[in-house]
Amino acid sequence: MTITSDQSSATTLLRFATAGSVDDGKSTLVGRLLHDSKSVLADQLEAVEHASRNRGQQAPDLALLTDGLRAEREQGITIDVAYRYFATPRRRFILADTPGHVQYTRNMVTGASTAELAVVLVDARNGVVEQTRRHAAVAALLRVPHVVLAVNKMDLVDYAEPVFAAIAEEFTAYAASLGVPEITAIPISALAGDNVVEPSAHMDWYGGPTVLEHLETVPVSHDLTACHARFPVQYVIRPQTAEHPDYRGYAGQIAAGAFRVGEAVTVLPSGRTSTVGAIDALGESVDIAWAPQSVTLRLADDIDISRGDLIAPSADAPDVTQDVEATVCHVADRPLAVGQRVLLKHTTRTVKAIVKDIPSRLSLDDLSQHPAPGRLVANDIGRVVIRTAEPLALDAYADSRRTGSFLLIDPADGTTLTAGMAGTSFAAPSGAGAEDTADDAEWDF
Repeated sequence: MTITSDQSSATTLLRFATAGSVDDGKSTLVGRLLHDSKSVLADQLEAVEHASRNRGQQAPDLALLTDGLRAEREQGITIDVAYRYFATPRRRFILADTPGHVQYTRNMVTGASTAELAVVLVDARNGVVEQTRRHAAVAALLRVPHVVLAVNKMDLVDYAEPVFAAIAEEFTAYAASLGVPEITAIPISALAGDNVVEPSAHMDWYGGPTVLEHLETVPVSHDLTACHARFPVQYVIRPQTAEHPDYRGYAGQIAAGAFRVGEAVTVLPSGRTSTVGAIDALGESVDIAWAPQSVTLRLADDIDISRGDLIAPSADAPDVTQDVEATVCHVADRPLAVGQRVLLKHTTRTVKAIVKDIPSRLSLDDLSQHPAPGRLVANDIGRVVIRTAEPLALDAYADSRRTGSFLLIDPADGTTLTAGMAGTSFAAPSGAGAEDTADDAEWDF
């Protein structure tokens, strides 16, 4: 059975992230997108107009619609990730407005980690700069399937086609070399509104879509039956009531793919097998369920299953391992060092782990690898080797962004330290890894 677009909300919702260097006009683009698509409430627009007048501006500064923090407004930069929700008749959107500064790389990773599309802004006067290459590299690392190059401030270069063409050619070649599967270049002026929501009257040489048209039509639907089906167990339901004396269900959100009644499944990490006896969704029994639905699976056999276990089709079950090699972005202010004890959270499962090695740190400036840095500090991206206390059913991030990602957590206070992507990255040498070092005396795995 194939899941149609009518059955899945994935075809009507697009998650996308924006990124751009300082003063490239990213906040203005987001504000223009919200304003011209009529996604701004009257009181919000009135507040922006009032704030703009207080700053001596005649026209409303649409950047104020997104730069919500006081420090952001004062400095004219984006610091934190701001999420905006809006909709058009054709699609719903979740927008993650991310910072462009190199010191906020971790913020961009956070915003782009769930994005299906990234909008990278470039100032037409400056072209592709170091930060632009960083943003393309982060998008490639996070396996964002669609990237839009928005060449902004075309009004300041007299809407010249050769300027746009040169920037588009340089960026497309660079992003393609990183493995970005699809790049779309659009010339815009966020301040004037050219090619953001409405087509520009000043660039008749451009025949492509506006930014909003592309966002509304970019293909984000997938045949979910082709994905690796994964169901992390969140909660075991045992009512043990007179009405349901023998009911045993496993509740959670389907992370990927689809499950059907009668399908043979394997429970990991134990490796025990059974078949799907029933699927309960919203109080009703169904024959099939797919990501990202929250459902309760009932199996034909009584198996010892608890929170953190993973149910997968027996014909397509992932391998289990205690040795994890991954690309990570360190997000905490405190460093991550070799030999450090951490907790690794993967889907609904959290296990003890040790950082066995940090083989390299990636420089996003030139994509070079700095070997054996010993530790990673805030905003660093690098390779790590981790040994876990218990086996994990971990997919490669390239195969599944949902079940190939994990977090490293400080066991002392619960602080999130690092965001990880299992498997190889675009810049990792083939067979990257490291030999195990001596085990910690107390956490000997």
